[in-house]
Amino acid sequence: MIILAATPIGNLGDASRRLVEALDAATVVAAEDTRTAQRLIAALGIENRPRLLALHDHNEKDRAPEIVALAREGDVLLLSDAGMPTVSDPGYGVVAEAAAQGVEVTAIPGPSAVITALAVAGLPTDRFTFEGFVARKPAERENSLRALATEPRTMVFFEAPSRIAQTLHDMAGAFGADRPAAVCRELTKLHEEVRRGPLGELADWADPGVRGEIVVVVGGAAPQRIALSDAVTEVLELTRTGVRMKDAAADVAEATGHSRRELYQAALAVKNG
Repeated sequence: MIILAATPIGNLGDASRRLVEALDAATVVAAEDTRTAQRLIAALGIENRPRLLALHDHNEKDRAPEIVALAREGDVLLLSDAGMPTVSDPGYGVVAEAAAQGVEVTAIPGPSAVITALAVAGLPTDRFTFEGFVARKPAERENSLRALATEPRTMVFFEAPSRIAQTLHDMAGAFGADRPAAVCRELTKLHEEVRRGPLGELADWADPGVRGEIVVVVGGAAPQRIALSDAVTEVLELTRTGVRMKDAAADVAEATGHSRRELYQAALAVKNG
């Protein structure tokens, strides 16, 4: 089978017992960076020396069939440099290929920069969306951020230190300077820092420069209060696309602040009227 194994995102002490046991028993390891995998094995005091295969963004499409074929014969342990494979890291292509070929996939859960940042940010955690790295090109970045301006869920982003100040300024422009956010830096490491505040203030704070690996957590947009009649129209438009009325009412209620029950009953009355 394919075994997706989460690795520490900073603190070596976060390596799980299952990860250590899996590395100690592995015969084949597909790793985002084989040198990083070798350092992890050595740091954990593991004497096993498995066959290491490089699996990264540039070769995953071509290498996925080979790795899946190996997994038919024995377990293949799949690692990213830090955190859970497939989450903004290589692995998805292998999992998709394994699923298509009927090869079993399992996971050894563990550290995740996304979940860790979300937990410490001090923003709503009941619903969230992971957006990965912000687009590098200015026009693409502006368009993608503006498309998220009305997203009601908490949003989690990755960003490089060299671009974090500009990204925070762009977020302030797209979401509003007062939108609450948190910049989580060097999570689980010696110099861990979580800076919370409005996007405008965080952008100014980042201007002199920020070091380390960074996760940005941004609060979702506040519900947009519109007239009940307009909200009912939105519900009915969603139902015409095939969405169940109850689900449509729930979605519009979350976006507008109106009562789900009120929207459902009003839309039902219009439809039956």
